[in-house]
Amino acid sequence: MRYFIGLAWVLGMAAGPVLADQIVVGSHITAVTVYPQGAQVTREVDFAAPAGATEVLITDLPADTQAELIRLNATGVVLGAFSLRTDRLPPRDDSTDPDVVAAKAAVEAAEAGVRSAQAGVDAITAKVEAAEAQADFLRRVKPEGDAVTVDGVKALAAMVGAEVLAARQAALAASADLPAAQKAVEDAQKVLADAQATRDALSQGAADYTGLSVAVTADAAGPAHLVVTHFIADASWQPVYDMMLTRHDPKLTIARGALVSQYSGEDWQGVDLTLSTAQPSAQAEPSQVWPQLRRVVDPEPVSQPLAKGAASAAGEMDAMAEPVMEAEVVAAPMIQGDVVVYHYPAKVDVAGGVENLRLALDEITLTPTITAQAVPRSDQTAFVMAKFTNDSGEILLPGQAFLLREGVLVGATSIDAVAPGAEDEIAFGAIEGLRLKRDMPLRAEGDRGILSTSTQIEEKAVLQVENLTGESWPVRLLDQVPYSEQEELEISYTADPAPTVVDVDGARGVLAWEFELAPGEKKSVQLDHVMRWPEGKELQ
Repeated sequence: MRYFIGLAWVLGMAAGPVLADQIVVGSHITAVTVYPQGAQVTREVDFAAPAGATEVLITDLPADTQAELIRLNATGVVLGAFSLRTDRLPPRDDSTDPDVVAAKAAVEAAEAGVRSAQAGVDAITAKVEAAEAQADFLRRVKPEGDAVTVDGVKALAAMVGAEVLAARQAALAASADLPAAQKAVEDAQKVLADAQATRDALSQGAADYTGLSVAVTADAAGPAHLVVTHFIADASWQPVYDMMLTRHDPKLTIARGALVSQYSGEDWQGVDLTLSTAQPSAQAEPSQVWPQLRRVVDPEPVSQPLAKGAASAAGEMDAMAEPVMEAEVVAAPMIQGDVVVYHYPAKVDVAGGVENLRLALDEITLTPTITAQAVPRSDQTAFVMAKFTNDSGEILLPGQAFLLREGVLVGATSIDAVAPGAEDEIAFGAIEGLRLKRDMPLRAEGDRGILSTSTQIEEKAVLQVENLTGESWPVRLLDQVPYSEQEELEISYTADPAPTVVDVDGARGVLAWEFELAPGEKKSVQLDHVMRWPEGKELQ
């Protein structure tokens, strides 16, 4: 039987039945579905239900549990009204957890060990102090009365000397045992610190919590089972990749993983973990399109120019009088397309407050096309580029990627979503042995003739790529020339050799030369362009 919590139930139990008994129970988290923001938690509760009406109070839900998203299933009882409670809750008791019980027992034993070791130190210290006190007392003894004779003084001096020596020897003997006793205290304190750290790691801590009160009815006494699912906001996951490129027998291996974190105030121990790309807390419906009224009006009369100081002051006043319209902020979706779900095959522990628990998912292998991309206009070396088609049949989600080339870490990047069948290209670091250079032997600017009515700019550039490595590389050399959409601005260019691709990826004026560069070989490209425009115009 499945129930959805209603607003009246969230607010209280006033409309519910009068219950004869209350059963206080804890729950056990068995499954969690984590979204890019938030998580759905499944908890299970087992208890012995008496015949008739009973209130079951589950006392260990996180404080930020969202009441409107609670769902309940029941076996062995019939569900009634249920509500969240934040006050008059019994104290939490985690003593039923065997690991916590063992950790607490270890702490108590370690504390007893520290006390015992300290008692040993105190006993030795007491012996030393007693011997020192005895020696000090003996030093102050003086002969009196009949003892003030030569023989009496000698006898007293001999007795005091012997006793002081014995006391000092006793003190020294006791002091010899002190280092070992102090070491025992240090060892016991270390054992105690380790035991306390283990206990603290297992304990839920003093985080705020809330209770779920559920009215149930049973026809007869017997075992009952509740399944509670609820949503928390402080959890998230994101994809992470290790992208491993090998050039010979080209292969791109993508090891997929996930970084999971949660701050619910409790630990998830041994849970069935599912990672979903759904975004239940994000926008779920399309935006509205509203009518837009436009109109034309008579233009404002052109005002006379102001003096420089007056114009500046007027501009400042206008800026103060008219609010600046900021660009609309639009939240871009993390991914587009259908929801992708990953179910982790093993039980997982996710501690509260521990950032970015990394989980391995799987690996896919793709066949890339590898080139050395050279941009001498901006760079001094070429870079390895791996172009691939995602033929894995699964979407590659947006996330951070660590890049390894021939087993060596060369950097990191962020990738966008790559749908099945889509192409993408990833850079895998610099090739230090492919050196780039861009020389400009001529740059002339100005009028071309005394009677000329136009201006022009002529630019010459020589692009060079030199292969200082011991292997051949397929190179893609990129540069650009300006382009115009005005008849008045004439632009022409020449290239020797001619580019392999013009307007690369639809970018006008971007040129590419593709060639194989052998070890020790140098390749040069001469690129010239001329821009002409009428007299009286300005180039922008």
